[in-house]
Amino acid sequence: MQSHHIVSAYDEELKFLTRKIAAMGGHAERMVDQSIAALVSSDIALAQKVIGDDAVLDEGQREIDDKAILIIAKRQPVAGDLREIIGAIRISADLERVGDLGKNVAKRVVAVAEGRHPVSLFRGLQALAELALTQLKEVLDVYASRSVERITFMRDRDDQIDAMYTSLFRELLTYMMEDPRNITPCTHLLFCAKNIERIGDHATNIAEAIYYIVTGEQMPADRPKEDKSHRVIAKAAGE
Repeated sequence: MQSHHIVSAYDEELKFLTRKIAAMGGHAERMVDQSIAALVSSDIALAQKVIGDDAVLDEGQREIDDKAILIIAKRQPVAGDLREIIGAIRISADLERVGDLGKNVAKRVVAVAEGRHPVSLFRGLQALAELALTQLKEVLDVYASRSVERITFMRDRDDQIDAMYTSLFRELLTYMMEDPRNITPCTHLLFCAKNIERIGDHATNIAEAIYYIVTGEQMPADRPKEDKSHRVIAKAAGE
């Protein structure tokens, strides 16, 4: 009976980590979604809400770290259980960073709201954010289901995000070159676009952590990660 109680308590501790990751993931998604909505609609109140909500993810990461250390000290887990715990630590760190990226976008809402910008620029940011959020949602679904065979889509999606970011970078750079008055607002939008692009990188990190949890192996090292914005700048400078 005592042994059964210990196993049951141990299982509940591991489930706590899974539930906390799911909660952090949902919160991170909302923060990013709301930060883009605030940017597009110049909603300063919503932007302030996003900035304040970042504390929830910070606390979530601390809780997971504390619980993970306690489980390791008490249970001395091995094999799959140990990978589960280490994976939760890694994933929570990436989700906390996603929240930071959403907060960074929200912090630029006031500066961007002060000017008028082509609607197409916001459409590009919205499309980029939608792609990055889709990637994040899908990888969190994989975490819940542990269906690692679905992870292969992540790298293709990351390529799409990088390509869309490069295209948006080129468009913003064009506006800056056409009119010096566009430099300041477009610079803010460039930083917003980069923050969104980075969300895709963190989603890919989470996919790699899930693959390790389930298989005990690292994903193949041929991960494509290429931000081509430096090429766009070099080309523009040479023209």
